[in-house]
Amino acid sequence: MAAENMLKSREISTMIKQGFISDPTLSLSPSRLVVSRVSPSSSPSRTLPLPPLSSPPPHLASDSTRTSTTLFDMMSEEQQRESKLGDENRRRLQERVYRVLAEAPFTNPNWCGSGDVKLTVSGQDGFKVSMNVDRKVLAVQSRFFAEKLRRDGPVSHNVEICDCDDVEVYVETVILMYSDDLGKKLIREHVVKVSVAIMFDEGIKACLEYLEAVPWTEEEEEKVILLLSELHLHESASRVLQRISVEPSTSSPATPDDIFLRLLTCVLQGKDDKARREMKTLISRLLREDSSNHRNLYSNRIDVSRATLYHLCHRCLTSLILCLSEVTSTDENRPNRGDLMKEISREADSMQWIVDILIDKRIGDEFVKLWADQKELAVLHSKIPTMYRHEISKITAQLCIAIGRGQILVPKDIRLTLLSTWLEALYDDFGWMKRASRSIDKKLIEDGLSQTILTLPLGQQQTILLKWFDRFLNKGDDCPNIQGAFEIWWRRAFIRQYTGEQENSELQITVYDSSN
Repeated sequence: MAAENMLKSREISTMIKQGFISDPTLSLSPSRLVVSRVSPSSSPSRTLPLPPLSSPPPHLASDSTRTSTTLFDMMSEEQQRESKLGDENRRRLQERVYRVLAEAPFTNPNWCGSGDVKLTVSGQDGFKVSMNVDRKVLAVQSRFFAEKLRRDGPVSHNVEICDCDDVEVYVETVILMYSDDLGKKLIREHVVKVSVAIMFDEGIKACLEYLEAVPWTEEEEEKVILLLSELHLHESASRVLQRISVEPSTSSPATPDDIFLRLLTCVLQGKDDKARREMKTLISRLLREDSSNHRNLYSNRIDVSRATLYHLCHRCLTSLILCLSEVTSTDENRPNRGDLMKEISREADSMQWIVDILIDKRIGDEFVKLWADQKELAVLHSKIPTMYRHEISKITAQLCIAIGRGQILVPKDIRLTLLSTWLEALYDDFGWMKRASRSIDKKLIEDGLSQTILTLPLGQQQTILLKWFDRFLNKGDDCPNIQGAFEIWWRRAFIRQYTGEQENSELQITVYDSSN
């Protein structure tokens, strides 16, 4: 028992040293006694301090001086810093409120009002401000004050509004009651909250007119929507929210898909290349932002449909085939042949953009099959100069990267058909792709192609990689370097072969008759 008491004593001593428990012999907490009386004739409340504490004995003071900084001391310092910050914030609030009051009509010495209501507004932090205002003005402007002040006849009133969220806004709202033309006042949106609370109808109307006219940032938009929904100003707030709400129409309105189709088509058909690039970037960013950031925030969000995107894919593909067919069937000296070549690059670029959107939305599986089946287009592709056709091979590179990353999942026969149709074209155009476009990531294409090849059966991997081996030795850097895939195939084929059947165990089980 003595040992247990000694252990507890040590624990308490340690806690005292660390500052969790104060030692009564080392410090005394200062105290203040608040005495207040409330009556019409009493004097104002006073704060009476207790007699000052006597100084500690010299030996205790020196011991305290020698004590190292404890957690308790650190917490005290933090409280002092917070107290100073709170005092500074209160000082600034007082300055703002006094500036507002300086412009109030009832503070003007020449004001002819009665000042028969002493209105005190106190905040949750204890800050309060008093104003001598006119009962008639309050009763006319506010149904709340009209109800509260009508019962006692023509006498002076003391009214206090306690625990206000924002004293400054309450003061502003009271001053607005004295204005003859609220429309000319610059009204803060928070005033509407106080106006609703005290049933200041003209203030509510002026606030809503202000919110309807003033521009909003996106952050302010969220706050306005939240504010008006909290105040349940459904009918009166509808005009304010017209800029963000869709009103029902008696005519046949354009569906969201119609709008998406129109925007995407405008981008694809745009004549100014610089503006076209900017709008492609903008639309892609907005669609990507919608699908990632807002997926869980807005249950009613509207997105471009799969049908719209594939409609555009087929349109671009048809245009591409027509362009290639016309180029290959015309004389090389024909004047407009160069324009047709540029149109091929443009249509291929449009297709790349739509494919990027499909991949981002994880709906590119159907396009892989569509692209893999373009045997006619692949033949036409081989007859076009590389400097124009390499944009078409970028589409194949996009699909290989997406398959290699697992963004598009298609059966192995479709993956094999894709490579059978377009791999040679990709090899042929790879050098031009690197040189002609700074946006091309050579390593990304090589990794995507490697992963796509390695998803095929081992025999098909061998066929593709042996052909690549021969081509790479002859073309060098103009051919994709997929030796990483070659190494993996080598190990699969020659080092860690998988037969698909478990080896027969050498364990033999003999059954015999124990009775013999």
